[in-house]
Amino acid sequence: MIINIEQEVSNIVKWIKEYVVSTNAKGVVIGNSGGKDCATVIALATKALGKENVITIAMPCNSIKQDLEDAKLVASTFGVKLLEIDLSETYNILENQVQANLKLQNIELAKEAKINTKPRLRMTSLYMVAQSLNYLVAGTGNLCESMVGYTTKWGDNSSDFNPIANFTVEEVLQIGKYLGVPNKILEKAPNDGLGNVTDEEKMGITYKQIAEYIDTGNTSPEAMKKIKIRYETSRHKRCAIPVYNYTRKNYLLYSK
Repeated sequence: MIINIEQEVSNIVKWIKEYVVSTNAKGVVIGNSGGKDCATVIALATKALGKENVITIAMPCNSIKQDLEDAKLVASTFGVKLLEIDLSETYNILENQVQANLKLQNIELAKEAKINTKPRLRMTSLYMVAQSLNYLVAGTGNLCESMVGYTTKWGDNSSDFNPIANFTVEEVLQIGKYLGVPNKILEKAPNDGLGNVTDEEKMGITYKQIAEYIDTGNTSPEAMKKIKIRYETSRHKRCAIPVYNYTRKNYLLYSK
């Protein structure tokens, strides 16, 4: 729980502004799923950079229709632009092409591969728009998700910067409420927008339990066991890419 919400939000807003200015970017692009995380980041970004320098993008991909309506609500609440890029057909074509080739090798396209391709397509779309405008892509993943690896590598866990990465779900809700994110969005059950099952149902643990473990090192025994397993098996998602360490004299490092 954030003790001084006013001061913390002020610090985040200052950090966003300084970081974007330091990169010479003109603004930010944010994926807008109509959820609390992205809504909170949108609120922070508009406060830091002005609504004219924030573009949000809704990217349905065979997903829940209500999410698009919620994305529109978030965009209108903070007065930012909303682009709608429907990735359903793009995804379907890619899946069919990959599946057809795998079948020639008697390989079945994995369910997890299908699920993870969608956020990767979304991130590709965000960067296409951002690079065209000299904007940065703002991340919207929270600490609880990162802790248990409930992210997609090169998908939603990729971005140029992330202002809420070190905040738990409860803290993100606190920030969002302070900044005026609509209650409908804040109270919405966490969902990746790719099905009718909530994040917590998929994981078998709650974000409250994850936050409790982060803050105290303890929670219910069953939840703690699941959190520890998820944390260890998802370690690669939080680390830099491993590279072979070939020692050489680097001209750029050693030249005078």
